[in-house]
Amino acid sequence: MTAAPAAASSQAAPELEPQPKSALERVLLVIFVVLPFLAVLAAVPLAWSAGFLGWTDAAIFAVFYVVTGLGVTVGYHRYFTHGSFKARRPLRIALAVAGSLSLEMSVIDWVATHRRHHKYSDAEGDPHSPWRFGNDWKALTKGLFFAHVGWLFSSERTNRKRYAPDLVADKDIARVDRNFTWLVVASLLVPALLGGLLTWSWFGALTAFFWASLVRVSLLHHVTWSINSVCHVFGNEDFTVRDRSRNVWWLAIPSFGESWHNLHHADPTCARHGALRGQLDPSARVIRWFEQLGWAHNVRWPNEERLAAKRARP
Repeated sequence: MTAAPAAASSQAAPELEPQPKSALERVLLVIFVVLPFLAVLAAVPLAWSAGFLGWTDAAIFAVFYVVTGLGVTVGYHRYFTHGSFKARRPLRIALAVAGSLSLEMSVIDWVATHRRHHKYSDAEGDPHSPWRFGNDWKALTKGLFFAHVGWLFSSERTNRKRYAPDLVADKDIARVDRNFTWLVVASLLVPALLGGLLTWSWFGALTAFFWASLVRVSLLHHVTWSINSVCHVFGNEDFTVRDRSRNVWWLAIPSFGESWHNLHHADPTCARHGALRGQLDPSARVIRWFEQLGWAHNVRWPNEERLAAKRARP
């Protein structure tokens, strides 16, 4: 099949899937949003409880947070959504699996939704703009909640064939997408299994499940969702954009550089989002390592002339 008919077919497809989210899917969303968040609320007092947070729990938490977080930022976002670099087949599959372990969405659904966001960013059609209800403080408060988490419970589903026809046609990625449920189960249970084996106790399995599964999932989700909400309202505008994307420095480390959101919307295919002096971007560093290892190539690094042309004027 040639590229032109595929492109024409994707443009002819409707914006949304004809089949909306089922009631069961929306109930499961509530469970996967609320239950881990309750664990975060309980985490503060439990962290002070003797023996409920050990070095084993912290280590498993850190490994899973980094792997799944980079799966989203390097994999789902910079690679699959925007094509910031090209990757060899084993790395492509690994990034799809790592992103799936974040429990945010299956790889094709995530990419389709985010590409639609860029098409309509902060305008009608954007699936999660905080400005959709207006500009006054009441409307913006409602909009921030909607952009952060409320949009997830909408019944609408972005059309995969329209916004991600390349991934729908990719046999490797489609296989990972079909097995999303099993990857969710693995993401929740493997930390408990590791905790139990490393401590040789059921208590170690329980605490690892609490910290490295529930707390980890919730923290990563809220950091990711903050890019949709906080980074479209607060922060600095270093580059000229057509929307309200901004840079939020204090989210840079937990988001692996995603909160340098203003440059990203000014130049979406750029592999580095924090391109100015002092803007730490761990995801870009990982992409550089992949490039040096020969696992990634054709990386779209920042171009000084393009950056200068896009700089916001005082």
